[in-house]
Amino acid sequence: MTTLELISFELCPFVQRSVITLLEKEVDFDITYIDLANKPDWFLNISPLGKVPVLKVNNSEVLFESAVINEYLDEITPPMLMPNDVLAKAKLRAWIEYASAILGSQYAWMLSSAVDYNTKQADYFSKLDYLERNITPAPFFAGDHFTLADAALAPALMRHALVDQWQGERSLSKWRQLSELQQCYAERLSIRDSVVPHFETALKSYLQKSGSAILA
Repeated sequence: MTTLELISFELCPFVQRSVITLLEKEVDFDITYIDLANKPDWFLNISPLGKVPVLKVNNSEVLFESAVINEYLDEITPPMLMPNDVLAKAKLRAWIEYASAILGSQYAWMLSSAVDYNTKQADYFSKLDYLERNITPAPFFAGDHFTLADAALAPALMRHALVDQWQGERSLSKWRQLSELQQCYAERLSIRDSVVPHFETALKSYLQKSGSAILA
């Protein structure tokens, strides 16, 4: 029996992608949390980029990068979340990479100061504009079935919905299709359970300590 241990930081959206995948697959796994501001030596020895997630397989083999981890999990635990068609699978892989770019821009926006808030927001929003123009959810990212592209995008839309809540706004609603996706994700158990119980409080505290203009 394969044993799986996910190394995590409790606020990391890339780790959340892998947790979503594991929960979708209904696979048993352990999760170990570390402090990325004080990375333990054992973690640095197994994570060449010093980033989470890292997946330990059978307590010996190590995988890093969430997209790689998720594809491995998809291949070893049926049913597959990715399509069999080679072109369709490649297109979803490309969108997963784009979702990573969205997360990077969103993180910069969420940590921005009053000085660069508008610039960071414009960059992030422009990426959402492009995604909105190029997808047609029905009801998931690529149609009737949940895929790894949904696991990749869900953390960004969850965080955006939280920011809207904190700011008393509905900015996500300007992207109709992304807003519908977020509503779909918010009802899905694997996504709701993919974060720690105190996630909202911890994220808000993290942003406050960083001096984020999001909460100004």
